[in-house]
Amino acid sequence: MGRLIVIALLASLLVRALTGQWPWQLWATSERAQAEAQARALLGVDRGARREEVLDAHRRLLACVHPDRGGTNEQVHEANRARDLLLARLERQEGGQ
Repeated sequence: MGRLIVIALLASLLVRALTGQWPWQLWATSERAQAEAQARALLGVDRGARREEVLDAHRRLLACVHPDRGGTNEQVHEANRARDLLLARLERQEGGQ
């Protein structure tokens, strides 16, 4: 059991030395990237979409999935989550510049 802990610790340090991030940070980034890709696919925007493009795509999607037009509340919530996720990414990028 002790050897396993030592191996895990050394592997974590190696990943940190090679990438500059801890392994769990890489996994979180990967999950966020996947979620952003799904959000872009749902809204139909590309990776370089600006704020206005995200908002326009969200409005178009809501016009289709709104409960008054035959959609469901869950579809509206999903569209809102996609919009919020992509706008948060844009805010992070703007804050880093």
